[in-house]
Amino acid sequence: MPGPLDQLTIETQPSPALSATVVPAIRQMITTGALPQGAHLREAELATALGMSRGPVREALVELAREGLVVQRRHRGAQVITLTAEDAEEVYTLRLALERLAVARACSRLTRADLADLDASLDRMRGLTPDYSPDLAVELDLAFHDVLVRAAGHGRLERSWQQIRSQIAMFLRDRHLARRDFHEIALPEHQAVRDILASGAAPAAVEAIEKHLVGAFDRLVAAREEPRTP
Repeated sequence: MPGPLDQLTIETQPSPALSATVVPAIRQMITTGALPQGAHLREAELATALGMSRGPVREALVELAREGLVVQRRHRGAQVITLTAEDAEEVYTLRLALERLAVARACSRLTRADLADLDASLDRMRGLTPDYSPDLAVELDLAFHDVLVRAAGHGRLERSWQQIRSQIAMFLRDRHLARRDFHEIALPEHQAVRDILASGAAPAAVEAIEKHLVGAFDRLVAAREEPRTP
């Protein structure tokens, strides 16, 4: 039976640190569904698809296992993680804790450059067409939250965010495949968070991010029970 990599061609640029090229390439293949949840990851096939040797692929799979995207089992090889309802609850409760801290700190640290980046993200969100690509919606959504985390000025917080970011991307993709309502829900909620942050009102900002993320989790749970649309 043909595997998910049989028709897949990935272009990469040569790099002295090949694993640094391979990690984002395979990560993108996973978060966009090119490598579906539960798929077996064979080093030789990935190396062929990426046009390189197996060594950097092996290193990349170890790194992606640290991120929680890949499961490695002795004598059984590597597989893309299959995300469960329990995973969703764990990821979103951790995300909520991280982003509460992020916006509380960002209120007193937000720079003009940070605000400009938030506004640029919102402008790109407004440009999404009604039949938008779920992958593009995920990219824009996470870019907005990346700014919030960066503006907090907290290195350990940012590293913790990076550890769960890819799993959040997978959940967001499921949500947008089930229902394309970004303009009705996500866009105004992101705008509200931006406006409160700009005012410097930390308690209100924390309340806004809580409302946004709790709602996002509830919608994710509902979306995972709905049929996907192409």
